[in-house]
Amino acid sequence: MVSLPHGGKLVNRVVEGSKREARVHEANEVIRVDLDESQAADIENIAYGVYSPLEGFMTYEEVLDVLEDMRLPNDLPWTIPIILNVPNDVFSLIKEGDEICLTFQDKPIAYLTIEEKYSLDKKHFCEKVFKTYDPQHPGVLRIIEKENKFLGGAIELVGDMPNLYERYFLRPIETRILFIEKGWKTIAGFQTRNAPHLGHEYIQKAALVFIDGLFINPVIGKKKIGDFKDDVILRSYEALISNYYPKDTVVMSILRYEMKYAGPREAVHHAIMRKNFGCTHFIVGRDHAGVGNYYKPYEAWEIFNMFPDLGITPLFVSDSFYCRKCYGMVTETICPHGDEHRMKFSGTQIRQMILRGERPPPEIMRPEVADVIMSFPNPFVEV
Repeated sequence: MVSLPHGGKLVNRVVEGSKREARVHEANEVIRVDLDESQAADIENIAYGVYSPLEGFMTYEEVLDVLEDMRLPNDLPWTIPIILNVPNDVFSLIKEGDEICLTFQDKPIAYLTIEEKYSLDKKHFCEKVFKTYDPQHPGVLRIIEKENKFLGGAIELVGDMPNLYERYFLRPIETRILFIEKGWKTIAGFQTRNAPHLGHEYIQKAALVFIDGLFINPVIGKKKIGDFKDDVILRSYEALISNYYPKDTVVMSILRYEMKYAGPREAVHHAIMRKNFGCTHFIVGRDHAGVGNYYKPYEAWEIFNMFPDLGITPLFVSDSFYCRKCYGMVTETICPHGDEHRMKFSGTQIRQMILRGERPPPEIMRPEVADVIMSFPNPFVEV
């Protein structure tokens, strides 16, 4: 059966019906804070239960517990602090106990009841979460750029941010019902921010040998320069699923979320989110959520040993490659042939190939997927 939500209960912080309309009209009566896209996405993820058991942004104590112990104060596993920073002028105007309106593009989306105002030691925060304070790390840079003024407290959602990909968007309550309707008792979640190559397909299909269904959950939102654009990811996965997967074995739904590139800690966080969607298993990449050389090989696998109580089973699949003698994708554990027969590749190599105008060969990527990618003048994020 689908997994229990993290903490045992799926959080719902959504105001419905006439009360929602009334709350929207009240927005001009309180202090308003306009948020960026990533902050607004965090609010939706709290409200719809993607971040269960969180009901709002973390307080100082919760942040410290997550930094030091990778657990919430109630000892539940949690590895990435969910925090809200606000401009200094707003911070100075409000006090604990106040209610403020959070807006996106000047439209009310939520109310926050302020439980606590605080600042953070940014260097300590980054060294714990990202294992570095190097501003070349995109997650570190994001923290450095934030004003050091944070608010903790529960939120109430009163409006949704615009969604260009609504037809791909399922909330945890919806995926849970869908998995049950399909009769899936075991579901493997797959996190991605890339267009799929044969290595991704191999990992996904290896999981499908043992589980009932695959939940492909691409990250849509702010990414680093050089990552695939959202449209490219979604259209290429549509091509792969429609041509190469048996019917009714895959559900694809987007996750609006800003990648942190926090390596092992983020791998656990990704697993928790998919647990809340109902997944029983989660596919963990060798360098999951990594960037540059900030994390050791397989560190994203090893961290799961610290969480026997996570409530979702990690699936580890070794690096795959194309063997010309095996005539297919294989791993070290099943291929006896030497390097002269092996075509190894990485996402970085594929990106460089595409930037040179070269079409990825069928030993690396399905032709239908390559067609989608090559149809874009520039399939990569530039700014």
